[in-house]
Amino acid sequence: MIEVLVVDDDTRVARVNAAYVEKMQGFRVAGEAHTAAEALRQVTELPRLDLVLMDHYLPDDTGLAVVGEMRRLGHQTDVIMVTAARDVSTVQAAMRLGALQYLVKPFAFAGLRAKLEAYAELRRTLDCGGEAEQAEVDRIFGALSAPSEPNLPKGHSPTTAEAVRRALMNASGPLSAQEIAERTGVSRQTAQRYLKLLERTGRASLTLKYGDAGRPEHRYVWATRA
Repeated sequence: MIEVLVVDDDTRVARVNAAYVEKMQGFRVAGEAHTAAEALRQVTELPRLDLVLMDHYLPDDTGLAVVGEMRRLGHQTDVIMVTAARDVSTVQAAMRLGALQYLVKPFAFAGLRAKLEAYAELRRTLDCGGEAEQAEVDRIFGALSAPSEPNLPKGHSPTTAEAVRRALMNASGPLSAQEIAERTGVSRQTAQRYLKLLERTGRASLTLKYGDAGRPEHRYVWATRA
């Protein structure tokens, strides 16, 4: 499980963000904080912490000041900024302090979900360890790039698109349209249509599996695993 600290000066917003995190498979809320001092205390005292969702505007200091103090104290916990601060200087400062992502308020669940999924993909990539060739380095950096959801053409269902996307992301390897259909409960033809959409928008890659005879089977893999 990825343990997350949610930091926001508004207790209601913190609860909403925490609920969003708990919806995500593989994530768990380790704590909530509403001030800079409380955030720093929890970073120091929690037995395990992987990720901080950090607000910038806190009553006693800024979120970036907290991140700076974390780094000074040797805490290398990953940080995603979740804030209404839009000025470029704040964004630049967050980058220099090592924030992995920057999510501007207000946002819907889909916005945070994309950031957390990209972060989880980064963790999976880094867990492989070893040395990295240039392609692997590109993959590591690319894991942080969570592309926006494609605009669905007329006749496509957001619910079905989400089901197909999740099935593909959670797979350990390439899947055929028939396998996607079995995992999502849609027809093979429907699965094929949504897989082609993901391929056209760069979210999935097509591979071919050749059998003993006949046409090769089309199989799809989530793009960051290609």
